[in-house]
Amino acid sequence: MATRVLQRVGKGLKQTTNGLQTSGQVTVTIRSLSAFREDSWFKSLFVRKVDPRKDAHSHLLAKKEDNNLYKVQFHNVKPECLDAYNELCEDVLPSIHADAEYPCELVGTWNTWYGEQDQAVHLWRYRGGYPALTEVMNKLRQNKVFMDYRNERGKMLLSRRNQLLREFSFWNEPVPRPGPNIYELRSYQLRPGTMIEWGNYWARAIEIRQQNHEAVGGFFSQIGNLYTVHHLWAYKDLQSREDTRNAAWQREGWDEVVYYTVPLIQHMESRIMIPMKTSPLK
Repeated sequence: MATRVLQRVGKGLKQTTNGLQTSGQVTVTIRSLSAFREDSWFKSLFVRKVDPRKDAHSHLLAKKEDNNLYKVQFHNVKPECLDAYNELCEDVLPSIHADAEYPCELVGTWNTWYGEQDQAVHLWRYRGGYPALTEVMNKLRQNKVFMDYRNERGKMLLSRRNQLLREFSFWNEPVPRPGPNIYELRSYQLRPGTMIEWGNYWARAIEIRQQNHEAVGGFFSQIGNLYTVHHLWAYKDLQSREDTRNAAWQREGWDEVVYYTVPLIQHMESRIMIPMKTSPLK
């Protein structure tokens, strides 16, 4: 319809004294519009039709029977302060974990062995979700021991960041385990819009990776870097890690999981971590 209107305008302009010049301008406009419409129609044939989601990812992927919220903290420590930092954490963090007044638990606390150096990683669980997190934060502001710890800790850090996480429904809840173990935190930055697809594949894959009890916990981000997935694994040592991972390729279905999930990943990172002395995950 727009083309016919412009054609009529062009025909009328040809009757003016400047018709030749103006007519040429209108003709160019008609051709450009026509080409744009044809190009848009052609591209529309290849547009992937996606049904809109009826619920949030967290409702579809997280456990329904509880309302746990997790926080992971990454602290980059000045190299010369690492020992003092560890001692400070070992003095203060277990007391918060053990105090029934705080609806939170220290799941694990580690130093990175391979990966980003001079780094500490802390994983907290808040039973009761966001209200529990808010309650803990408000109470800690009134806790002189914690505030002194926080001030002293600030002198030892180069940088810090955190994320709030939910737990995948098909993973086990992290529970204390005897040691000694090493832990691997594998972090995946997914392409936006692929979290449900990732969860569908890993709901089947986790059965393959549970046979040696190496699976500790699986989480996806809610606040912080979004579309981030963290898988936490435990091994006796680096050799058992290699043996366990190689054995997975001999089990039916693992190659298919890798084949279909690798294209969903934008970036991935692996940390090998050593538990601190007071970590519940030894």
